[in-house]
Amino acid sequence: MRITKNTIETTPGPPEWFTGAAYIDAIATPTGPSRLSANSVHFTPGARTAWHTHPNGQTIYVTEGVGLVQGRGAPIEVVRPGDRVFFEPGEDHWHGAAPTRFMTHLSMVEVDGKGNSATWGAHVVDDEYRAAPSIDEARR
Repeated sequence: MRITKNTIETTPGPPEWFTGAAYIDAIATPTGPSRLSANSVHFTPGARTAWHTHPNGQTIYVTEGVGLVQGRGAPIEVVRPGDRVFFEPGEDHWHGAAPTRFMTHLSMVEVDGKGNSATWGAHVVDDEYRAAPSIDEARR
């Protein structure tokens, strides 16, 4: 057993990966035989990832706020606390906060044999993002 005290500072999301302000808190990093990478990602209203894929897929678990997720060619979906989304290995997708709400999710991925967790693509342009349903229309 190993306990790691919280000494890691919050990291701003790299502008190559995000539109808007997003912040990352590391939870688990691959060590030894483990290939698990987990982060808590905090999105400000309107912030979102660029299009990207993961070699072994990705699970996100929404912990607070209201978010948006989309796989390439699929409709944009609204997600809320407690929702889990699995993106298949190699599935081109993005995720982020709704236009008027913060959103935080846990991101869990398994890195590949070379330690790669994601391949990043183009930013989600405003016209793509604005195609999202209203969060009021998407109430459960």
